[in-house]
Amino acid sequence: MPITKTDITSYFQETLAVDVAPEIWQPGRRLPLFLRDGYTFYEIQLLGNRCLLMADKEPDRSAAAIRKHIQQVQPKWEGDIIYVRNTANSDERRRLIEQKIPFVVPGNQMYLPTLGIDLREHFRRVHGEVTMFSPAAQAAILLLLTDAEPHTYDAQQLADRLDYSKMTASRTLNELKSEDLGIIQLEGRARRLEFNNDRRGLWERALPLLSSPVKHRQHIRCAPDSSGERKFGPEAGLTALARYSMLAAPPTPTVAVTSERWKAIEAQPTVTSANPADPETIEVEVWSYDPLLFAKDGTCDPFSVFLSLNDNEDERVQSALQEMMEAVS
Repeated sequence: MPITKTDITSYFQETLAVDVAPEIWQPGRRLPLFLRDGYTFYEIQLLGNRCLLMADKEPDRSAAAIRKHIQQVQPKWEGDIIYVRNTANSDERRRLIEQKIPFVVPGNQMYLPTLGIDLREHFRRVHGEVTMFSPAAQAAILLLLTDAEPHTYDAQQLADRLDYSKMTASRTLNELKSEDLGIIQLEGRARRLEFNNDRRGLWERALPLLSSPVKHRQHIRCAPDSSGERKFGPEAGLTALARYSMLAAPPTPTVAVTSERWKAIEAQPTVTSANPADPETIEVEVWSYDPLLFAKDGTCDPFSVFLSLNDNEDERVQSALQEMMEAVS
């Protein structure tokens, strides 16, 4: 059943106690026929922001297709564009979040990160502002997601496992507790990180607050070492994605290192800067946390790989990312 203006108005009133008055967006009549046939376009004012709602008429559209359609409409609209769907299961909502698509599913979930709103059917909370986890907090989340078996960590154990100071680990526990992800348990004044092994649930809850680990990228040329290798860290980027999916490996290998490791690499006399198009180069990603913490068999963990490539607009890359995450989360 198509979404109606009444459904939209009622949901915003019930969840946010705000009145919106959806009106047909008249310029939408000049959009390509496939967009006009696929969506109903409404203008609304939401919390002082002028927003365009794309109400889907089709129940099974993929998140990648939705993202592409939003990109086609965006040049004709100056404000935020919000995707609206009548129903969506947990996997469909997760894929929308992975694609960074603001959306509303009346009666179920509202995810509007640019407005600082993330309301879920089992996690109803309004963020006063959009925040992102610190590198240490993100590393703690990734630790839970990549542990072979569920573990419990107090501040000292977390510090030892992630190679942080105990003070940083303690602050990390505070940060994770403030986001109410359900992974911090209290015993008196003591706090511990505890996980029930629901990787998909944790990934979905944490994803809006996770960011790319890549601080910057460098292309270098270097002589091979005594073993004939020119590898400075675990495989990352498209090289790693090719390991996890059917994507073809890129001609230029990508590795990930810490800032400290990059400084040591840069200082080597056999290493020189290179252009991306130069032959026999290596792309080095400098990460905000140590990629070796979660790497396996010489390849970065899939969660970090996803975060590092999620902004890549190549449809083949997006398809490979979806394939990878379906296998691990």
